[in-house]
Amino acid sequence: MIENILHPRITESKDWATVLFVLSFAIIAVTKSVFENRFGDFANLIFSNKYNKVYRDSSHLKSGFTISLFFVQVISLAFFIQISLSYFGHASKTDWILYIQIFTFLTFFVLSKYLIEKIIATSFNIEEFMEQFNLQKVTYRTYIGLIILPLNIILFYYDSFSRNIPLLIIAIILIINILTYLISIKNYQNIIFGKLFYFILYLCALEIAPYYFMYYWFTKGSA
Repeated sequence: MIENILHPRITESKDWATVLFVLSFAIIAVTKSVFENRFGDFANLIFSNKYNKVYRDSSHLKSGFTISLFFVQVISLAFFIQISLSYFGHASKTDWILYIQIFTFLTFFVLSKYLIEKIIATSFNIEEFMEQFNLQKVTYRTYIGLIILPLNIILFYYDSFSRNIPLLIIAIILIINILTYLISIKNYQNIIFGKLFYFILYLCALEIAPYYFMYYWFTKGSA
């Protein structure tokens, strides 16, 4: 008699990701409905600088529009980080516990960085400039988060993609971030040159150092 041994088939659940993707698009739809004109200007950001000119006041940094899309941005970037780690064999892209850890770390990192910047800006009397500078950075990073959201969906549900795809997206994100800084420096050059020492101190301490230490931590952790 042939004895059949049954092995349980273990499948990794992707339902949690589906819920988050649907939630993200629901937030985008509600935001578009509530802030129709502003969302239209925001959507054309890559083609026109109208959005930055109209919504350059620092009060917009704490508006419902910015906060709701910031939430979508963090969801999207957390997915991209986890998917990238999985493509290079350092994690599973369906591990929801890891996703929560990445999401929490990103949220804590961004908010704590903002608070530290706020304290330094107040100490150096450059608060208004720093608020506007942060608003412009948040605007472009939110735009990046929304652009890569559909790419995350494709990369999450399909496995037959080259490792070069995440690398290409990372390169594009880095280029856009560099361009964002150049645009910000051009727009606020009079204020920056008036407080050049403080700006260089801010750039080194809060813009370069944190990302360097994160890179060092990830590369050492995966070594």
